[in-house]
Amino acid sequence: MDGDDMYDSADDDIDDYYNDYDDDMNPDGDEIIKAESEDAEFECLNVFQVERVLNESVASLAEKAVISPSLARMLLHANEWDVNKIVSLLASDETGTLRRSGILPPGSAAVSRPSSGLSYCAVCAEQGILEMRALSCGHAFCAVCWRQHIEAKISEGVASRLECMDSGCSLLCPSEFVLRILDKPQFRARYERFVFRDYVSSHPELKFCVGKDCQTVIRSKEKKAKRVTCSTCNTSFCVACGVDYHAPTSCETIKQWLLKCADDSETANYISAHTKDCPQCHSCIEKNGGCNHMQCAKCKHHFCWMCFGDWKTHGSEYYECSRYKENPSVAAEANHVKARRALEKYLHYYERFENHSKSLKLEQQFRDKIQRKIEAKVNDHDGTWIDWQYLHNAATLLTKCRYTLQYTYPFAYFMENGARKQLVRIA
Repeated sequence: MDGDDMYDSADDDIDDYYNDYDDDMNPDGDEIIKAESEDAEFECLNVFQVERVLNESVASLAEKAVISPSLARMLLHANEWDVNKIVSLLASDETGTLRRSGILPPGSAAVSRPSSGLSYCAVCAEQGILEMRALSCGHAFCAVCWRQHIEAKISEGVASRLECMDSGCSLLCPSEFVLRILDKPQFRARYERFVFRDYVSSHPELKFCVGKDCQTVIRSKEKKAKRVTCSTCNTSFCVACGVDYHAPTSCETIKQWLLKCADDSETANYISAHTKDCPQCHSCIEKNGGCNHMQCAKCKHHFCWMCFGDWKTHGSEYYECSRYKENPSVAAEANHVKARRALEKYLHYYERFENHSKSLKLEQQFRDKIQRKIEAKVNDHDGTWIDWQYLHNAATLLTKCRYTLQYTYPFAYFMENGARKQLVRIA
């Protein structure tokens, strides 16, 4: 995606915001009728429940299309687990559908078969091999080469996309074929685990919880970027893209932002923490501690480290520290200055994005402290939970506001300059 596309994506974010806002207004446009929930409708499933969901789809397709469960599973995996769509495709172009899915027509035997006589393996170049195995494409290789090939692919994380060893053949290996070849329990277990992972990843309604070491799978039909919270590990994330919930920023914009942060964050951290140019004489200054009140060693100018404003008037204009202003003359500056300005713009948004992220962690501790205080009050018969819950509600609301504010920074970073960007005031 080029730069223009990224800016267009950010502009689309604000268009969606205004469209949703307009939809919530009455015909007179003076009262909000409803607000769409940020939370998606979902359910949390364990491994056995997910397998039941997948098996129900397999059984349904096998019955409707009159095919084997093994073939049905491969077709579902290749076609987003849409039973009705697959039935329609098979009715209109059965052979083409099966070939596009990496499968031969149902009449072909998609299982391993040893040859009846001595054969030659083109992989190991051994002649006179008794145990040869082949998929329904007919490309036969010795069982030892098949086993080594499959074990190597599993070690790379490949499972459901295992293909025939012939260089010109893309036929997929059915699970029955793979499991018959594998004789080591550890590889069989890894293969089945990876296949399960691939099935969940290809299902449009299923997503693995992003929590550390969590095995829960989230099931939701929601297509928009909404929040889900795992009931097992209490991790919240966006159901559409799988990263931290990021309203009001779109999934595409946050993807670009996180990619940029991953590329630039280490350099940005050092430059942001240690060096900036004096706003008066442009000497490079390193900050190694202390407050935001800086004095240039060269020209003795006093200024604010964050906004570069004159320190004498800084008290009345402190809000300027939290709003980045484009320099209109940047287009006429030298290339190296342009690069510095672009980096300064990025640092402005990155610093504040990270500051809010750190503050959210502290606020979690603050909410826990309030929770303990309320419990102590209730245990001492000093009021009920209802009497004190306003404190917890206030802290929770503060966290929600900060969370939304944090994700306005990538939203604003990719917006083009103009009247609409002036509406986005970063506090």
